[in-house]
Amino acid sequence: MTTLSDSPLAVDFCGLRFNTPLVLLSGCVGFGEEYTRVAGFSNRDAGAICLKGTTGEPRLGNAPHRIYETPEGMLNAIGLQNPGVDRVVREILPTLDFTETRFIANVSGSSIEEYEEVTRRFDDSPIDAIEINISCPNVKEGGVAFGNDPAMSARVVEACRRVTNKPLITKLSPNQTDIAANARGCIEAGSDAFAVINTLMGMAIDIESRTPIIGNNQGGLSGPAIKPVALLKVHQVYQVCRDHGIPIIGQGGITTAEDAIEFLIAGASAVGIGTALFYDPLICGKINHGIKAYLERHDLQSVRQLTGTLTLNSPKPARNGC
Repeated sequence: MTTLSDSPLAVDFCGLRFNTPLVLLSGCVGFGEEYTRVAGFSNRDAGAICLKGTTGEPRLGNAPHRIYETPEGMLNAIGLQNPGVDRVVREILPTLDFTETRFIANVSGSSIEEYEEVTRRFDDSPIDAIEINISCPNVKEGGVAFGNDPAMSARVVEACRRVTNKPLITKLSPNQTDIAANARGCIEAGSDAFAVINTLMGMAIDIESRTPIIGNNQGGLSGPAIKPVALLKVHQVYQVCRDHGIPIIGQGGITTAEDAIEFLIAGASAVGIGTALFYDPLICGKINHGIKAYLERHDLQSVRQLTGTLTLNSPKPARNGC
């Protein structure tokens, strides 16, 4: 494998070389093979691919409707439909071409014990890294999402850390009071990196039936509509991560090279592409090309030089004190 200095787009992420800073997000590309059927698509255009969320046992997912398009976004409530970790490890991972890109498992669960067991199974596999989806509901504590409670988030990370030496990426939810405090606790528990952010919770209503359009009543909002929120959350988490050398995958509404560059400047080391793939499966090549052009225009040798370069304004205090 060539060195990082050979490519302006290459990044080092937890000791793993990503050929580009682009990461295809969990739930958007199946188990790594879905878009390979599209003419012109190549997994090599992404630095890494996050596989679909995987649980201990197979799950059928939620009742329809599961997806609904919104202005500048999309609601989804798939419900973690997946064949279970045993089948993923035994039957799916052997079909993936690990010479094309890095593959990251996405671990989900309804209890700490389930997170730990699924992580253990992926540890004994060729997977490159493990992403922990702590936005799942904790069935033992009344259904409150693990990721909305910093103490519970840290317990999940700690349990997963015990059973693997692979890089652990904690996927942080924006649906919490203090994302920076949560990140701090996850670092202390053993997280090697973060994915910032997961979807915002939202709803759509059918005014004729006066019922929610999504079968699960509510769903995760993704797409350009959440980009301003995601950028701020990346900036906030970066304040915690920078002194620890903890990298961030910035994600939420990225559809252009300019979007990706904003996330890098805010503090991300890599950027996630998700909803945009649904309407433009070849978008990764376009974003890579745009980032390269930006680097050349600003006389930068590497995309790594962009991370965390945001200079904040110093606004004058308002006269009324607000």
